[in-house]
Amino acid sequence: MITADRLNTVQEYYFSKKLREVRGLVAQGKPIINMGIGSPDLAPSPLVLETLRDSITEAGAHQYQSYQGLPQLREAIADFYLQKFEVTVDPESEILPLMGSKEGIMHISMAFLNVGDEVLLPNPGYPTYASVTNLVGAVAVNYDLTAENGWFPDLEALSKKDLSKVKLMWISYPHMPTGATATLEQLKLLIDFAKKHEILLVNDNPYSFVLSSNPTSILSIDGAKECTLELNSLSKTFNMAGWRVGMVLGSAEHINAVLKVKSNMDSGMFYGIQKGAIAALQSGPEWFEELDKVYTERRELMFQLADKLGCTYDKNAVGMFVWCKLPEGAEASEAFIDKVLYDKNIFIAPGTIFGSNGEGYIRFSLCVKEEKIKEAIERF
Repeated sequence: MITADRLNTVQEYYFSKKLREVRGLVAQGKPIINMGIGSPDLAPSPLVLETLRDSITEAGAHQYQSYQGLPQLREAIADFYLQKFEVTVDPESEILPLMGSKEGIMHISMAFLNVGDEVLLPNPGYPTYASVTNLVGAVAVNYDLTAENGWFPDLEALSKKDLSKVKLMWISYPHMPTGATATLEQLKLLIDFAKKHEILLVNDNPYSFVLSSNPTSILSIDGAKECTLELNSLSKTFNMAGWRVGMVLGSAEHINAVLKVKSNMDSGMFYGIQKGAIAALQSGPEWFEELDKVYTERRELMFQLADKLGCTYDKNAVGMFVWCKLPEGAEASEAFIDKVLYDKNIFIAPGTIFGSNGEGYIRFSLCVKEEKIKEAIERF
């Protein structure tokens, strides 16, 4: 059977392929320390787990659920956005729960892109933006992000290009993989740019609450909903990556378009997971304080490891990664991480998997226990 032509536009996800290689080394008895993946190793709160456990005996818990999620879940998301971001959204029409924000990238792309439409993608940025763009037959157009410009796009230079075919622009602040943040003034510039060029702006915002003293939503900017959607997730904030709970927020018109796609692709999120998500969203300040305490301690150790490698980094970056510039004269990023993998049995992500502007950089994940980071330091 001949596969669809669209498969020729994408390759297997880097981590899917590379982790097979890492597992092979583990099978050979190599003491691999995996610092490449941002999969939280901490547990959700006990209340979240208790809520999930208790919910499975409730009437209707194992039936199909609403495509729009439980009303209580949408209300919890609305309350969370109001309390944490000072953003007001209508839980009835401006919120759509997702089975992870990653699926939202596909849903949004299918809802708004025709074959041949152009999409602005950050370089470096999350690789899924490009692969989904290719899968739906749209055209990926990279825009440069550099350390010199604070990992923020040069909107003046972008405006001078032919943007007549651009329908969608992906941004991610706090930025993945660099951990850079954007000020409210910068976010307003992005909204003004999107309105001027009639582009739908999508902010992918799952790292708002990891080592961030000022969580920000682009929807807090006046008029943002006219041209903006925001994706968010419980994966990083509440250690619920495997639960697959995300959300997209925006105007009723935009959300309804995404719902048309989503309602044809699944039959609702499991009841117990939704109940657990509600409990997570209602967490008190102590949850976020404890989370930051753990990641702060890990980050300080990771800085020591980066120092051992002669790397430089931004101590003010947020999120659950440490983005490091390789020392002058070092090998290319992928050769560098392979050398560390085979010489020191430590797996680090190369910056190039996030785009060509990631060359010369590597990324450490903070989803590694302190004792393992200390062990990695000792190996040097």
